[in-house]
Amino acid sequence: MNWASFYAVISGVNRHSTGIGRIWLSVLFIFRILVLVVAAESVWGDEKSGFTCNTQQPGCNSVCYDHFFPISHIRLWALQLILVSTPALLVAMHVAHRRHIDKRLCKLSGRTNPKDLEQIKTQKMKISGALWWTYVISLFFRIIFEITFMYLFYMIYPGYKMIRLVKCDSYPCPNTVDCFVSRPTEKTVFTVFMLAVSGVCILLNIAEVVFLVVKACSKHLQNAGDSSVGAWIHNKLFSY
Repeated sequence: MNWASFYAVISGVNRHSTGIGRIWLSVLFIFRILVLVVAAESVWGDEKSGFTCNTQQPGCNSVCYDHFFPISHIRLWALQLILVSTPALLVAMHVAHRRHIDKRLCKLSGRTNPKDLEQIKTQKMKISGALWWTYVISLFFRIIFEITFMYLFYMIYPGYKMIRLVKCDSYPCPNTVDCFVSRPTEKTVFTVFMLAVSGVCILLNIAEVVFLVVKACSKHLQNAGDSSVGAWIHNKLFSY
């Protein structure tokens, strides 16, 4: 997968996010994508060939490996990063929609200067109105995906530890055989590190949700004398 293109898409969306969102992107790229590409792929590169069982029965190694490791660490992490980052595309589509409307309004008002249209294309969107809801919903999706994958890792690898020895009696193994995992300690260290960074990302997403909610509430309280709660909710729901 071309992670550079993936990062370019996400960073383009992140231009419209808060400071916490930009920190989240840095953590995602440096401590997750780079570690996955540079280090983790080499650590798990021999996971299948390095899995050996004390039998020469054809097919026993493959069946036992598939039973104890139903999905590759690397593929599961890649899927996690893709799904965690996908909600940002909701924000990207909303921003594109707002820019399209702004361009139409600009043309209807007679402002057809290329500089005005270029300014609309490059301007940073404020997180307000319906974009506020889209952004907050995308953060909730991120948190849900992160927690779901942490649970999946726990179910597949209890205690987030890579076991050294597994006993397998699946067909076509002739009896219960011992199978050994290559470099279990190193793989455990990487697993714990990646999940710890995932936990940091969850905390950053929660902090960003709290920040946006507190900021919106404080803004409403400042304008409490000029508008009612209903007017504030209407503005959040129906302003594009």
